[in-house]
Amino acid sequence: MTSVNTNYGALVALQSLNQTTRELAEVQNRVNTGLKVSSAKDNGAVFAIAEGQRARVASLGAVMDGIDRATSVIDVGLSAGEAIGDILKQLKEKAVAAQANDLSQDQRDALQADFDALRDQINQIANAATFNGSNLVNGTNLTAGSSAFSVLTSDISGTAGVYELDGVALPALSSASEDLATATGLTIGANDVLSFTITSGNETTTFTVDVDATDTIQQFIDSVGSSSGGRVTATYDDTTGVISYHSNEAFDVTYEDGAGAGVDDDGYFDGDPAATGSTMAVVVAPGAGSNSLTVSGFDFRLGTAGQALANLTGALDISTAAGGATASSAIDDALTNLNKDLASLGAQSKALDVQKTFLGKLSDSIEAGIGNLVDADLAKESARLQSLQVKQQLGAQALSIANSAPSIVLSFFR
Repeated sequence: MTSVNTNYGALVALQSLNQTTRELAEVQNRVNTGLKVSSAKDNGAVFAIAEGQRARVASLGAVMDGIDRATSVIDVGLSAGEAIGDILKQLKEKAVAAQANDLSQDQRDALQADFDALRDQINQIANAATFNGSNLVNGTNLTAGSSAFSVLTSDISGTAGVYELDGVALPALSSASEDLATATGLTIGANDVLSFTITSGNETTTFTVDVDATDTIQQFIDSVGSSSGGRVTATYDDTTGVISYHSNEAFDVTYEDGAGAGVDDDGYFDGDPAATGSTMAVVVAPGAGSNSLTVSGFDFRLGTAGQALANLTGALDISTAAGGATASSAIDDALTNLNKDLASLGAQSKALDVQKTFLGKLSDSIEAGIGNLVDADLAKESARLQSLQVKQQLGAQALSIANSAPSIVLSFFR
């Protein structure tokens, strides 16, 4: 039927042209933004997933910023520790020089003055080693204290669980500054070691911690972390007197005496006073796991009980040969303990570097995943743009032809 009121061909041509225009606008938006899903109306489900992962990337960036700050705190502490170590070497030189018997009293007085001046700089260095309000070397952020320095290592808690292992209480010990040898019934011999074994896939790694009876509990705890590169950490509860071991990986612990096997008298290191073997069973603690690391803090100030420079006090006097010998011995102990603490700080700094590298790779992988979801294939969109532009021109031409079709009715009335 031919009608001037209804032009069906023009309606069809107009619908086709409108559809082409909508598709062309969609392609142009993809070319402009580089995204095939730039808003929820493009694809609500994919947009929601992408937004969630973008939030995850942002949180990972915040965690890495925190690790950078923590690394800076540790680096400042390491710099202070190294500077204090240099001073201790100079003090050692003065103490050795004072042991000579041919020195006059004036010369000894000069050595004593130099010794005191150098020693007095140690506290200044330790107190100045602050970054962003945190100080790991002047006792402000001791591990067991109320202001222990903790840093986030992940944006979410781990799902593998934390593996924890408790030893029995150390008898008669109430402070982390006490020596292991003072525990009732605890017998530690030369060359005794504590070994942590971690199996990951086909790889088995063993970390060995030398057990020295003269070490304080805090030094032993620090040795666990430094020897394992932070993969196993230890804590001490002053209330219960229990040392606990923690890791995000399953681990076994073996105590061996100097002969290569056995447990100590009270069974502390094997976790069971009645145990006949030397390997502890691993207890898996259900839950979300830990997403933070508590960085070991120390006190490098003079004469602090239980810390590296505990025996280095203002009472040291090198004005006599005997005093020089006493000071020399105290400085040797301080250097040994200081280097242990610096090794622990260095191990924790390395662990944070490893974690930051992992988080960087994780963030890159997530961003790549977001790209797979929402990024447009610009080569394909470019080809489609050319096609739709031609199609739009043809649609406009078809609509023009369809609009002129009713004019044929005039020929019926000539």
